[in-house]
Amino acid sequence: MSFWVLIILTAAVTAVFLGYSILRARDTREPAAAFDLRVYREQLAGVDKDLARGVIGEADAERVRTEISRRILAADAQIQAQSTRPGPPLWASVTAIAAVGLILVGGAAWMYDRMGAAGLPDQPLSLRIDRAETLRAERPSQAEFEATTTPAPLPQLEESYAALLEQLRETVEARPDDLQGHVLLAQHEANAGNFSAAYKAQQRVIELSGDAVPADAYSHLAEMMILAAGGYVSPEAEAALREALKRDPRHGPALYYLGQMMVQVGRPDIGYRIWTDALRNAPAGAPWVDAILAQLDELAFRAGVFNAPEVSAPAGPGPSQDDVEAAAALTPEERQEMIRGMVNQLSDRLATEGGAPEDWARLIAALGVLGEGQRAIDIRNEAMAVFAGNADALEIIDAAALQAGIAQ
Repeated sequence: MSFWVLIILTAAVTAVFLGYSILRARDTREPAAAFDLRVYREQLAGVDKDLARGVIGEADAERVRTEISRRILAADAQIQAQSTRPGPPLWASVTAIAAVGLILVGGAAWMYDRMGAAGLPDQPLSLRIDRAETLRAERPSQAEFEATTTPAPLPQLEESYAALLEQLRETVEARPDDLQGHVLLAQHEANAGNFSAAYKAQQRVIELSGDAVPADAYSHLAEMMILAAGGYVSPEAEAALREALKRDPRHGPALYYLGQMMVQVGRPDIGYRIWTDALRNAPAGAPWVDAILAQLDELAFRAGVFNAPEVSAPAGPGPSQDDVEAAAALTPEERQEMIRGMVNQLSDRLATEGGAPEDWARLIAALGVLGEGQRAIDIRNEAMAVFAGNADALEIIDAAALQAGIAQ
């Protein structure tokens, strides 16, 4: 309340001074012709002095007097005309003063109500950084946060798929060291929306994989943890993201979730830098790019970046917005056929024209989702032959095979 009183009094005092200036101007305004009149009279006295000193002759002095006298009469006539011209009425001046006061007082209060934060203490940058570090260090663990969060309802599964999933669970439980079984279990638990069980299976995948764990494995683990916690990035999920970035510093999904974590702990400035760096190195068609672009303007505002450079999604193959809208109107069977047709188009293009490792990886992962395991294996073997000797490309292919559940 004391702050509100202070700003209102400041605005009121300012309005009073402005109003006094408006009223005072009604009495003290002097026409410009009055200044000219004083100058002409000084010039007229100067002619008499010059004549007395013999600087000019009588004839010249008379001619100058006549010209100056003519100008004096003209200035005096101008002053008389202005003095008889009525100024603004008093009510207009009072109305102007009231309007100024209303704008200053009411406008200041309205602007602060819209843009300010009444009641909050000063928050210097150093204090906010310290609070963010404290929040990051003391935030709940994965288990603690899941215990306080109501889990999302699981989708209704088809009876045949639910039976196969239950059979897979029993098989993996009987064979705890089966890497391929845990890979499939993590994938299908995630497909069923059971993200808590999915990330536990993914943890076992990483344990069984030994030292040859790709960045995607840790990124999938972090994503399943985050989905299980309803979008919250726990310390365990952050550790998985760090492991993914240790193996691939440009890993897009890991950078996306790491930026999200920085926003959650109160460091939107770091989150903004992480996301813009991720966009600069984003591969064409990356699905996480749209998620970043949808939030980037708001994040730039929160980070204090008011002249942010224009950032757009990298061009690449993929469905257009019209395709997405058309797919939303289809039945599940029609949508499945549409997806299968797009997969076949990508397969034909790679067979005839070739493509980047990311395109081959996208095809392998899509075939795994469609349940065409043998075809995915054939495509993986073909990609291995195409990119033989290219370690980076082979790593991308291996990660896609792991995602599709066909890793050796």
